[in-house]
Amino acid sequence: MPIDLRSDTVTKPTAAMRAAMAAAPVGDDVFGEDPSVNALEERMAALFGKEAGLFCASGTMANQIAINAHTGPGDEVICDEGAHIYRYEGGGTMATSGCSVKLLHGDRGRFTADQVAEAVNDPGNPHFPVSRLVVVENTSNRGGGSIWDLQQVRGIRAACDAHGLKLHLDGARIYNAMAVDGNDALAWGAPFHSASICLSKGLGAPVGSVLVGSNAFIMQARRVRKRLGGGMRQAGILAAAGSFALDHHISRLQDDHARAKRLESALSGLPAVEQVLPVETNIVVVVLRSGRTAKAMLHKLRDQAVLASEFGPNMVRMVTHLDIDDAATEQAIAAWRSIA
Repeated sequence: MPIDLRSDTVTKPTAAMRAAMAAAPVGDDVFGEDPSVNALEERMAALFGKEAGLFCASGTMANQIAINAHTGPGDEVICDEGAHIYRYEGGGTMATSGCSVKLLHGDRGRFTADQVAEAVNDPGNPHFPVSRLVVVENTSNRGGGSIWDLQQVRGIRAACDAHGLKLHLDGARIYNAMAVDGNDALAWGAPFHSASICLSKGLGAPVGSVLVGSNAFIMQARRVRKRLGGGMRQAGILAAAGSFALDHHISRLQDDHARAKRLESALSGLPAVEQVLPVETNIVVVVLRSGRTAKAMLHKLRDQAVLASEFGPNMVRMVTHLDIDDAATEQAIAAWRSIA
């Protein structure tokens, strides 16, 4: 089997997780009758200090539902230029919600309150869309798994309040961030009006994210989910995997981070490598020297039974996860050394 470092979404459910899924009590979630889904939604909302939650098929769906519930057609969403909602969600912000996007040039995905304040359009000027929503992605995928500073986010919330904007957290890898900065879910949930929390990345569940917010917000979000075809029936089988992940897969995130740091250390000095973006969590982004292409490097790695992903013309991304152990990490390093 190849060593698959393309993403932490490639994980397989563990035997214990599969057992929990098989034993999950289920019902029709569209009718609100799936006890396993309800338990997960209530748990996640409580963890992040919100009134209610909504189980969604993916982080993209949760983010796009949040954008739709917070905005109207013709409004504007403010985010970093590398944000997942802009680059990797199929143009959903524009296609699904009819919103334009204003891109900020942040520091590896992280922008400031001053940048937000400067980006807000004059609501009295009809030439401009109405700035309505700010989105923070933690950790930042394009930033190489970079972690936001909570105090900085609190400043962004203050800027949003001053200008009447909502603030949404794309918490694709928020548990990876918390494993490093020591802040808990309650602290991270506080600055945001809504948050999408992914279960299928670092936590290793096969499917799903939970969107959390106020009762009124989740009521609207549930309507949007139905409109998008995201109402699932006996979804407790999937929700049980998420609950199992919360119980058993959080503490081990430090292992993924340590292996990512090992990759950073080993690859930084290779002749073909210009630099490795600073590794803070489980994402390793390698920038190749001039004349080297990501496509060629990925082909050579595949020949060595190592899978990675293209992150730009000369950038390769690798992501550690629960299916990558120390031996696999060392094999990946050996493959890089043999070709780079």
